[in-house]
Amino acid sequence: MIAATWIGTSWKMNKLLAEAKAFASRLRECPPPPGVRRFVIPAFPAIHTVAVALGPDSDVMVGAQNAHWEDAGAWTGEVSVPQVKDAGATLVEIGHSERRTHFNETDATVNLKVRAVVRQGLIPLICVGEPEEVFRRREASEYIVSQAQAALRQVPDGSDVLIAYEPVWAIGEAGRAAEPEDLEQPFAALTDALDGRVRAILYGGSVTTDNAAEILAVPGVDGLFVGRAAWDVEGYLALVELAARRGGRELAGASSTRTAPRLASEGLDRPSVPQSTGESSCLA
Repeated sequence: MIAATWIGTSWKMNKLLAEAKAFASRLRECPPPPGVRRFVIPAFPAIHTVAVALGPDSDVMVGAQNAHWEDAGAWTGEVSVPQVKDAGATLVEIGHSERRTHFNETDATVNLKVRAVVRQGLIPLICVGEPEEVFRRREASEYIVSQAQAALRQVPDGSDVLIAYEPVWAIGEAGRAAEPEDLEQPFAALTDALDGRVRAILYGGSVTTDNAAEILAVPGVDGLFVGRAAWDVEGYLALVELAARRGGRELAGASSTRTAPRLASEGLDRPSVPQSTGESSCLA
């Protein structure tokens, strides 16, 4: 038995309802591969559509890309955690660098949102990542640990929390792919600082089917949070299949041994999953 490898994607501001439904319907055709925990994060209008298309018994978690820290009130243009939960989300992405850059999110507001998500019984996916200049100064580890610790202030121990390390210089159309050696120290630092406080630590940033395997081989990497390479459903399934093949490759001594809180969300209270057989499951 090993811990799951997480494979997820955020669609950002992409996909109309018909496209979102088609993606989810294709996922529904594919049985959950052993050893992999899947999630998709649509834009707000598609959350309910995706949740319904997947069905109530699906292993695929549905997320929201943001939520306000207040449960209700005069916050024009905002969406609350109870609202995304009611739409079918079980996970909420918080603190993406695009939110921090373009919408002035701070460590303080990220923390408020994380606490609101936990309070409602959902799973926060906290994004951390350093800008180019910090990376060049070789201060990435200190920077992202500070972000993560700030996000977790006053969050009860044992809460279901995911971390996504996404270097700012590695994401977006202009991002460049990280080399495995770029990730070793940041993941070691996050593991040392957060072990026992989070369920898993994922990597995101210019992930493709070409580099996913070597990224997953970095100690401490529990999964992938993928952008455009997973926006096509077959691309997403290819990454899931790759993760399933990861199976028993020496993970018991690396990221899979992380001490983590038990998932409390509905249908997700399994602390580990069977080892993958490496057999193909659902690729077209």
